[in-house]
Amino acid sequence: MKRIIVFLLSLVMLTSLLVGCSSNKSDTADNGSKDNTADNTGDTAADAKVVKVGVTIYKFDDNFMTLYRQELEKYFKEELSNDEVTYEVTVVDGKNDQAEQTNQIQTFIADKYDVIVANLVQSSAASTVINMCKDADIPVVFINREPTTEDLDLWDKVAYVGADARQSGTMQGEIVYDLPNNGDVNGDGKVSYVMVMGDPENVDAQYRTEFSVKALTDKGVAVEELVKQRGDWDQAKGQEITAAALTQFGNGIDVVFCNNDAMALGAHQAIQAAGRTVGTDIYLVGVDALDEVVSYVESGEITGTVLNDHVGQAKTAADVAVKAVNGETLEKNYTVDYVKITK
Repeated sequence: MKRIIVFLLSLVMLTSLLVGCSSNKSDTADNGSKDNTADNTGDTAADAKVVKVGVTIYKFDDNFMTLYRQELEKYFKEELSNDEVTYEVTVVDGKNDQAEQTNQIQTFIADKYDVIVANLVQSSAASTVINMCKDADIPVVFINREPTTEDLDLWDKVAYVGADARQSGTMQGEIVYDLPNNGDVNGDGKVSYVMVMGDPENVDAQYRTEFSVKALTDKGVAVEELVKQRGDWDQAKGQEITAAALTQFGNGIDVVFCNNDAMALGAHQAIQAAGRTVGTDIYLVGVDALDEVVSYVESGEITGTVLNDHVGQAKTAADVAVKAVNGETLEKNYTVDYVKITK
């Protein structure tokens, strides 16, 4: 009898062991399944769609466009890229040479980029660029330098993102108009000015030059142009032009208009070197609201500037590029407003 009981107990223990082993194998299988799921999720992220964005900037050593391209690249990589799509951004320097930049765009096309963002060296090259991109069916978004309406109408996969340069020029003129005696610092009955232009082939330079003065004449202010000379957006040239004008016209100069802040910084150096004092015997205005210029506006060493919103424009340009890649209908113009900056 005892032998039967021992046998039965042994049988029960053996059955329990077998059940336990079966349970452990099941758990191991479940864990393996979970690990495989995690691996699959990782593979999905790694297999995100890659969109190649080619960006060409007219020249890298432009203060404003440096801020712009940095923000553009950052926004694509940090805010638009996700688990489903990754934006690979290649930014190249046009070196202020249209032939060089055209070659860069041709390389983007040959390498089958999905979209091209172009800050043209010469706005007049827009039609050539558009036709090249149209033949390759690669959308193109122009930034900062506006093509003509006729050029933008050449294709439905092209758009311009920027700010209305007429607005920036008008705001410069309004800053001067709001000064004591409407900017006539020497009190001779007219505002005598020096105009430091960017590239005269650039529509922004044309509009800022025209509308800064127009804002004064439209309000009945008499003006006199003493100097109008191209400074090509360059600080050193801004200094050179202003220094020469101060030597030639001295206290006859009321206002120095600069088409951008880089040239305004150069003009500021020339004014200081000539022993003149902004706000006392001369005025100086720029465009872009670079940090250094804004600090000078706050201290009174520069009369005013106009904020050219590089952050808003860069984000808008990237968003429009994404729309183009996704096949959405594009507007021809996407405009970001300027803002007056004074003390």
